[in-house]
This record gives sequence, C-alpha cells and structure tokens, in this order.
Amino acid sequence: MRVSRAQAEANRETVINVASRLFRERGFDGIGLKDLMKGAGLTQGGFYKQFESKDDLAALASRRAMESATRRWSSVAASSPDPLQGVVDLYLSAGHRSETGDGCPLVALGADAARQSIDVRKPFQDGIKGHLQVLEELMPTSGHPDASQKAMAALSLMVGAVTLSRILTDEKLSDRLLEAAATEVKRIAVSETAD
Repeated sequence: MRVSRAQAEANRETVINVASRLFRERGFDGIGLKDLMKGAGLTQGGFYKQFESKDDLAALASRRAMESATRRWSSVAASSPDPLQGVVDLYLSAGHRSETGDGCPLVALGADAARQSIDVRKPFQDGIKGHLQVLEELMPTSGHPDASQKAMAALSLMVGAVTLSRILTDEKLSDRLLEAAATEVKRIAVSETAD
C-alpha cells in the first residue's frame, strides 16, 4: 500500500522525534534501526526511503533535540521575573536530572557526540552556540566583552553538574552538587568584570 506524501512526511517527523528521545535515553549506539522504527510505530523497511543512513537520522534527531533545548531555555527566560535564575533553576534541578529522554542532549549525548561524524557533531556545535547566546544575553553584563566568557563558564559548569548528578547513586550528594553549581553560576554572573 502506497503512502501519501503528507503521511510520508508525518512518518519522517515522527521518526526524528522518537529518535531524538531514544538516542538521549540509550545513546547513539544503544539502539538499532529496528527498535527506532518500532518506537515510531513503523517498520524498518521504510527507513531507507526516509533517511540515507542511521548517521543521517542521528544528525537530524540531534538538531531537533538541540533546537528544542534552546527554545525551552528562551521560553523559560521570557516567562521568568529573573530570566537567568529561571534557566538555572530549570536546568540544575532534580527534575531535569531525571529527564533522560527529554532532557539536555549535551548531557545525554555529549561524550557519544564527540565520537560521531562531523555531520552528527555539527548540530551539537550549533546548539552550544545557541545556548551560549541565550546565556550571554541573560548575563547582567550583557554586551560587555566578558559576558561571552561568563556564558561559556556557566554552560560548562551547568552541563558538567547535570552529567555528574546523573552518575551519582547518592541522591543527597547529587542534589548538593546541583545546588553548588547553581550557586556558582550566579556568582559567575554577578562577578566584577575585568577591564
């Protein structure tokens, strides 16, 4: 039975969305095409009609995940009385720590992404730039030359803290690590600028 163009495009979008979640849960090599397609409610046979390769899907799913994460930060910032605090509270939270399928792709896939092709790494690079732009705009020193450096330090600290907090089996230590990172991000944001 032939599928309409509209249905084929809807199926493609479903596969990208499902792959975005499943890759974050299991890693790029932690799930095969058969299970990816099954997760999307489709058969493996249609995969190569939609995508050139698993690498192609990984690049598209990574872009989707990174763009979604950046939009989420922007949305939280726009709706918070203290935009930077809103982003920090969202990101460095126990809730985000447990969001393995919908959480930050940098945390879930960072080490995996570093070992992938340039095509798969490129969406991460673009997403990192997007995250840095949001953070830089939220810094009290926005527009000052060191706002960029502060954004880089804050993003590195935030991603590292959530990564470490997911590794820990001691929930209290994990919570303390997130709290310490949140305190340091705030300190970085308000520290005196170097002239």
